[in-house]
Amino acid sequence: MSRAGVAAALLGVLLAAPAAALELALPSNARLTAERNTAPDRYAAPVGVYAEGQVARVNVDGSVRRAAWRLDTPGLTALQVMRPLRRQLGEAGFDIVLDCAARECGGFDFRFAVEVLPGPNMYVNLRAFHFITALRRADDGTPTEAISILASTAATSAYVQIIQARSGDAPEGESTPITPEATAEVPLATATGDFAETLKVDGHLVLNRLEFETGTSALGPGPFATLERLAELLKTEPDLRVALVGHTDAVGSLDANTALSRRRAEAVRDRLVQSYDVAPGRVEAQGAGYLAPRASNLTEAGREQNRRVEVVVLSAE
Repeated sequence: MSRAGVAAALLGVLLAAPAAALELALPSNARLTAERNTAPDRYAAPVGVYAEGQVARVNVDGSVRRAAWRLDTPGLTALQVMRPLRRQLGEAGFDIVLDCAARECGGFDFRFAVEVLPGPNMYVNLRAFHFITALRRADDGTPTEAISILASTAATSAYVQIIQARSGDAPEGESTPITPEATAEVPLATATGDFAETLKVDGHLVLNRLEFETGTSALGPGPFATLERLAELLKTEPDLRVALVGHTDAVGSLDANTALSRRRAEAVRDRLVQSYDVAPGRVEAQGAGYLAPRASNLTEAGREQNRRVEVVVLSAE
């Protein structure tokens, strides 16, 4: 399926709701990673890009709901994730007052000026995010409801954060619940689609959501979707050779982390060989320890991103 097709299937499931309400529905394979609801509270909804050292905002006092989801569908862009959500908000009568992509929003400065749920529950790629704020207003123009949506993508997944603030003055029946839609199954990209394309174009890919016991190299029972995709790709392209490279955070010595990262890569290699009948000579296992971080080791969110196993293309002939 093309990226556009995946995007349409992924977020084209926003259901038309009764005239007085809008229901934002996410696909059933969307995994809720964080949720925080507060009332009474105040949400400072961004209504402008970062400029002159600040982001313009409007305040909505009342109940505030915050939630983030992870969507394990490779190859999407932030705009593909956002477009159906934006359309439905407009059709429901919301006034979209801010609609910007990473650089035009203000990049790093904007991202750290707005409210974002902590990682790894919500991941923001500073070069690939999209942000909108939409408002409903009273007759006198006072905002009674604000919805901010932040979408960001990585190579094999997408993240969506939605913050909704609703004042006590909002008309009854105009709340906007967010629920997974049970009929909206979105399959992972096949090995002959986005997974393979991303791996071949970039030359490497993080095998997301592998589970290891803390401080050990014991790989969980799975199944792991990205590992299945890799095994499928190796079967469909018999000349492909890859290396699995383990990475850690910076807690502990280099020697200990290098050894741990290699053992984890070897555990993934063993799973490919033993469970998927991949020829051992087609997969190497190496460990880089903490020498190739993806993010800062000064935060827990950064350390979480750094603990990973990547697949690297060695040859295709």
